[in-house]
Amino acid sequence: MIFKRMLGALGVGGPSVDTVLATPRVRPGGPLRGEVRIKGGDFDTDIQYVALGLVTRVESEYGEGEHVGLMEFLRAEVSGSFRLRAGEDRVIPFELPVPWEAPVTEIHGQRLHGMAMGVRTELAVAGAVDKGDMDPVEIEPLPSQEAILRAFAQLGFQFKSADLEQGHIYGADQRLPFYQEIEFYPPPAYSGLVNEVELTFVSGPGGMDVVLEADRRGGFHGSGGDSFGRWRVGHDEALHRDWAADINGWLAALSQHGHGGAHGHAAGHGYDGHHDPYAHGGHHDPYAHGGHHGHQGHHGGPGFGAVAAAGAAGLVGGFVAAEIVDEIGDAFEGDDDSDFGGGDWGDD
Repeated sequence: MIFKRMLGALGVGGPSVDTVLATPRVRPGGPLRGEVRIKGGDFDTDIQYVALGLVTRVESEYGEGEHVGLMEFLRAEVSGSFRLRAGEDRVIPFELPVPWEAPVTEIHGQRLHGMAMGVRTELAVAGAVDKGDMDPVEIEPLPSQEAILRAFAQLGFQFKSADLEQGHIYGADQRLPFYQEIEFYPPPAYSGLVNEVELTFVSGPGGMDVVLEADRRGGFHGSGGDSFGRWRVGHDEALHRDWAADINGWLAALSQHGHGGAHGHAAGHGYDGHHDPYAHGGHHDPYAHGGHHGHQGHHGGPGFGAVAAAGAAGLVGGFVAAEIVDEIGDAFEGDDDSDFGGGDWGDD
């Protein structure tokens, strides 16, 4: 798309930019390819650099409040300085490695309600930096992640919403300053035990941590609170595990013991229902701001999304094709021309 705000930073008659993605859908660890097309304006222009960044919307906790803002988690200069002649057309191809921990935004063509991500292009001229409109990009799950998501659908979980939380998962080899929570309503068999279950992936080239958090109801089954399950698996192993049995067994342990104290193992590592991987745990988060060390506790509330039925229809039946709400457009710098502002993301 042409950057409509380019005139403000570079002057009337200045260059325009259009970033075209050859791979608008990618997987974690895969390459994001495309090209930046720059059109010279009415006069010669000295370009200092052209940079691209992956940008998304992240929630963070400061004091008693919760804040939502933009975070750029991948950035690369795709060109150094050059002179752009008047009227010249210049094409800059690029290939960026998507982080293995990149959050999932889309599953089988269905966008996860609450998620939005884009590629932002910067063009620097004579000290003025223009950050133009963002092109949306979708992150599809790895096959190993799909296997787990499919198990949730098979068990009858209903997708609620997804978001990104600033912080660090204790004990995980996490590189990004945030993690994703994919939230589900439980199937009827466990609706009296837990309010919802949250799923987090921390992936790398060799495998991933799979973290579950159950927001337990109080009353007959116990005093409530959160319980945790955790598996560490290789990507190939994840394809062959019976995840439905693993998840169901973890929930059954909550029902029988009132906590996540069941025993299990994955790739030589057991899951621990007592330890809160989101808590401080004495682990310093080098990415946290203002002394914030990871995620604490459970975030309840209605979330962003409507509920879609999961089950016999398969994986996609458990996920909603949702509209991106206006607040996401506001979060992306309030740009009315942005593709993130209020459009229907449910249509492919």
